[in-house]
Amino acid sequence: MSEHGKNQVKRSRIVDAASRESGKKPARSNGGRSSGLGRIIIAVYGVLALSSTVRAVYQILLDFSAAPLAYLLSALAGIVYIVATLAMASKKPGSWKLSWYAVWFELIGVLVVGTLSFVLPVLFAHPAVWSHFGSGYGYVPLVLPLIGIWWLHKHRMPAEAQA
Repeated sequence: MSEHGKNQVKRSRIVDAASRESGKKPARSNGGRSSGLGRIIIAVYGVLALSSTVRAVYQILLDFSAAPLAYLLSALAGIVYIVATLAMASKKPGSWKLSWYAVWFELIGVLVVGTLSFVLPVLFAHPAVWSHFGSGYGYVPLVLPLIGIWWLHKHRMPAEAQA
């Protein structure tokens, strides 16, 4: 084992021993949000960010007058997915809080737009990302924020690190 590796093991043992003596759990590092399941969630958000933004820009440039509300809502969804993706992937102070707000905004948007698309279908001449609760995207826009909220809650940062 390298000298660096030995030092890391030694520090880890010291932190564990100090934690046992004080009765406190060791602080969770910020890296937990961008590893394992976190990487998958961030990747799915990235795919949705790209697909919904490109789709919205294409539709707005090609035929905005056909369904302006749907196209603008798709653009809004794309922006929300971009913000959520970048914030979740970031380790900067305040990124957890920004992720939290973006994912909640997404969930509320999916629920409101999804409901309106059934109640007032005339407003949605063409589908938006969030219309019919994201049915055009395999309901991923409905399920993903629920997973995101759970995951962010599980990996919440201490108040002093949230800034």
